[in-house]
Amino acid sequence: MKAVPMPDKRRNALGLVALLAALVASAQAQASPELARSKNCVACHSPERRMIGPPFREIASRYATDATAVETLSARVIEGTSGNWGQMPMPPQTNLTQEEAEELVRWILSFR
Repeated sequence: MKAVPMPDKRRNALGLVALLAALVASAQAQASPELARSKNCVACHSPERRMIGPPFREIASRYATDATAVETLSARVIEGTSGNWGQMPMPPQTNLTQEEAEELVRWILSFR
């Protein structure tokens, strides 16, 4: 089967789409640490070591194969929870929107 050459305009448009997607993904990846700091997540959590709450890496490891992790964890972040990581409860984080909670959870899950 012979490859059909792609018109230059289409190739340029696909390149632009790929570039924009990379920039958006990069901006989101950079925004999550800032969002975590601005919402005080780092007062109780860190990437590697246990503080008041579990480290991000342990959370990511526990939920690595859970297809519903973003949904489950973002609800827990907003509503609060207890007993999942010991006796210390996580208070509700009502200062977060659903979108912010999901962005934070995706970022936390990237610590796998």
